[in-house]
Amino acid sequence: MKRREFITLLGGGAAAWPLAARAQQPERTRCIGVLMLGGEPDPDQQGRVGAFRVELAKMGWIEGQNIQIDSQFAATDSERIRSHATDFITRNLDAILANGTPILEALQKRTSTIPIVFVGVSDPLSAGFVPSLARPGGNITGFSNFEYAIGGKWLQLLNEVAPHVRRVAVLLHRDDAAWARYLAAIETLAPSLGMQLTTIFLGDPSETEGHFDTFARERNGGVIVTNNARAMSQRELISTLSVRHQLPALYPARVYAASGGLISYGIDPVDPYRRAAGYVDRILKGEKPGDLPVQAPTKFELVVNLKTAKALGLDVPPTLLARADEVIE
Repeated sequence: MKRREFITLLGGGAAAWPLAARAQQPERTRCIGVLMLGGEPDPDQQGRVGAFRVELAKMGWIEGQNIQIDSQFAATDSERIRSHATDFITRNLDAILANGTPILEALQKRTSTIPIVFVGVSDPLSAGFVPSLARPGGNITGFSNFEYAIGGKWLQLLNEVAPHVRRVAVLLHRDDAAWARYLAAIETLAPSLGMQLTTIFLGDPSETEGHFDTFARERNGGVIVTNNARAMSQRELISTLSVRHQLPALYPARVYAASGGLISYGIDPVDPYRRAAGYVDRILKGEKPGDLPVQAPTKFELVVNLKTAKALGLDVPPTLLARADEVIE
């Protein structure tokens, strides 16, 4: 080999070595934070986080290899929410999955750069989280759980399962930006069904008991529980009080029926977490959250608790049972 050819070969090889070394370096592990309402022992919340993890794994994001997921549960305690939100922001995560309005609000106040995908937020537009559902811009996007027309559906189902009900207490939470719109949908239908509405704003558990005691003094009462964090934290108390006072109640999610509630109708609680994994995948691959549209719920489920119906002395119509996605006996 001639001297010039040898030098050329040596130089080319030296140039290739750094490229080969870079190609052999392992992919950087991405870090995802998951911040949830509810307590960590809650099997329903655990199941939702589990569905998120499984869906990410299907897309090639394997924990311990190329992704690390840190899940934290803040219940409904505002101090814990702020503490976890601050911790997530200081760690400069690659993306955050945020469950619920209080958590998203805490995160929004602390970062405008870390990508956030939310689930379980009633009205992200009115709450000011995004300026547009189609093009949210900024660092926030996700999957809303609002469908205000569902309020009318709740009233129809309550009338179907308990046709004797003429007085309906609607349980709301003032801190939920969506309460007025849920109520408006219920109010629109109530006159045609001959129903009178009473609004109850949830406070602490002792206040909830007092509200039930007062409302149940008159006959033919029923209850509609709207979708809000305060009701979720008191779901077992509310179902217990409803049965104690013989008040048929309609709830916004399966978890209530599983906790002893009579009937529930709402979005499939797990589906948004699977869909959120798809958004996180796209963000990790370079897409901007502001370019991903906020999506409305697409799957709903009807659940009937026959044990509770029996305790209330109700015969659930066969047509309703036939439409149910699940019957708890």
